[in-house]
Amino acid sequence: MSASQTSASQTPEVPTLLVKIFGKDRPGITAGLFDTLGAYLVDVVDIEQVVTRGRLVLCVLVTQPPAGLEGDLRATVHSWAESMKMQAEIISGHGDNRPRGLGRSLVTVLGHPLTAESTAAIAARIAKAGGNIDRIFRLAKYPVTAVEFAVSGVETEPLRTALASDAAALGVDIAVVSAGLHRRAQRLVVMDVDSTLIQDEVIELFAAHAGCEDQVAEVTAAAMRGELDFEQSLHARVALLKGLDASVVEKVREEVRLTPGARTLIRTLKRLGYQVGVVSGGFTQVTDDLRERLGLDFAQANTLEIVDGKLTGRVTGEIVDRAGKARLLRRFAAEAGVPLAQTVAIGDGANDLDMLNAAGLGVAFNAKPVVREAAHTAVNFPFLDTVLYLLGITREEVEAADMQDDED
Repeated sequence: MSASQTSASQTPEVPTLLVKIFGKDRPGITAGLFDTLGAYLVDVVDIEQVVTRGRLVLCVLVTQPPAGLEGDLRATVHSWAESMKMQAEIISGHGDNRPRGLGRSLVTVLGHPLTAESTAAIAARIAKAGGNIDRIFRLAKYPVTAVEFAVSGVETEPLRTALASDAAALGVDIAVVSAGLHRRAQRLVVMDVDSTLIQDEVIELFAAHAGCEDQVAEVTAAAMRGELDFEQSLHARVALLKGLDASVVEKVREEVRLTPGARTLIRTLKRLGYQVGVVSGGFTQVTDDLRERLGLDFAQANTLEIVDGKLTGRVTGEIVDRAGKARLLRRFAAEAGVPLAQTVAIGDGANDLDMLNAAGLGVAFNAKPVVREAAHTAVNFPFLDTVLYLLGITREEVEAADMQDDED
């Protein structure tokens, strides 16, 4: 700021000019505009620049130039814009942007496709809830379209409630989180394994080798719906595996299919300095292998008892059930030195609910209805790396990091 001028952000009545430049984008436009403005001793109050399909919109809010120079500034800017085959608009006013309302949230919308109709409905619902959309930014264009709305004027929980009922009807996923530094500071992510990190239910893979797949699948489905006590159902299912040769463990490990996007999610989080763990109602015989293959920091599950090279039909050690998963999330956070409020939990079943609710951000991933309704947010697309968008990480950032790794 020059010594003779007062900042427009500090004094709302200071005269300002909004300079808008729009046209075909190319290098040098921004530098050229500021070089032109620099001759008139103005201070920059605000800048916004957007490029969409090669078309640029550049908005610059500056203080009014010294007396007698405004007319010349206007003429010079218009002349420069014409020379660059751009259009210019200059609007007089006072002060900076009006203060944003209390309550700041980030609304992430995932669509495949994201239609104009659904976008209109979301914007209308935000307005009806008392929120104002301050900024819109595209995070990704594939495998889904991900768009982030910065909203002010309404608290996060009422906004989340208002938008939750619309998501399914509109065919989109909507995540609402509080804005602020803590979003980037979430440094621990803990995932369920079966039907989250991997596409399979591990006990069903074992059951296929034991010839009791149908019986196990029926009990598993009931447990995930919350209709059966998890520990009782675990013991009942594992009992059906009695007598299986221990060599089946290696076969099951080979049969496990990672969820699309799982490697990208973990690789990107690790690059950003996150710690990543898994908790599972499945078995350490599989999760220990996943930990090694994927470079996970934490892994905990139940352990199948093996005696004389055979499965006994029992599990040993601490049972990892619904309460156990939440307990392990807290343990991992303590070991990682991360406040619980800065953790992310991802899961799909009823036995993940305590963990999802305990985390700073609980994400229901392709989850059962009871889980979608209770979690902080839900993702219903079958790509695990879409969770990155909820953390404000763009697809371009992911791809740029991948390219850098390839070069290194």
